[in-house]
Amino acid sequence: MSRYRPPRSAGTALITPEGEARMRAELHELWHVRRPQVTQSVSEAAAQGDRSENAEYTYGKKMLREIDSRVRFLTKRLENLKVVSARPSAPDKVYFGAWVTLEDEDGAESRYRIIGPDELDLKNNLISIDSPLARALIGKSLDAEVRVQTPTGEKTWYIVAIDYL
Repeated sequence: MSRYRPPRSAGTALITPEGEARMRAELHELWHVRRPQVTQSVSEAAAQGDRSENAEYTYGKKMLREIDSRVRFLTKRLENLKVVSARPSAPDKVYFGAWVTLEDEDGAESRYRIIGPDELDLKNNLISIDSPLARALIGKSLDAEVRVQTPTGEKTWYIVAIDYL
């Protein structure tokens, strides 16, 4: 069996200004704070002598590889992202960056913001534009009915409100 895995799709290359700021802050933290700290600890561990049985040295090198990997990913991803900060010309329809309030068939309301895949945070009701629900919502207007196939079956929602804050 081969170890080759095809590269994953990076998703839609859109991001909100807030999401870009978070990614840049993470990049800055990794490159200017964490990496120098780990580099210092690795050099201190290396000065202790035998590196083959030095757990601090081995762990530090592993941490450096993980930090460098994440820094490479963030740098490449930030180069390719398009920051969407302008409001759409038709604010009565659902587009990227919209806060959408939905009502299900039982009358329960939920509110979601459609954002880029790099900002995904379900705890804060931020859903990716690549998700089935977001794809179904894009371009719809107020009071539209939206049907989405979920793992538990087809669900229907109604758009109650659309905001661009």
